[in-house]
Amino acid sequence: MRTVESTLKRIQEKIQQLARRSQSMQQENNRLRKTAAESEEKLKRAQEQIQELRTQIDVLKLNAGELATADKKEIEKKINAYLKEIDRCIALLGE
Repeated sequence: MRTVESTLKRIQEKIQQLARRSQSMQQENNRLRKTAAESEEKLKRAQEQIQELRTQIDVLKLNAGELATADKKEIEKKINAYLKEIDRCIALLGE
């Protein structure tokens, strides 16, 4: 009988250890998910800032007259796309 009781006690202790470890792992997992989400948000903001800076560089080059013809046409396409998007937004607001 003693061996059965001691075996049961050891099993209960191991279950408790596993439960504590599981809880600890859950907390760590939650912390890592939060960190990953924050990192993704920082990356997104950095990419947006990079795109904005590239646009500013293109505008400065355009103003300085240093762009090649192909680059000028590309910028014109972007400007036209922005204008179409603005017109679409205005039309949606008017509805």
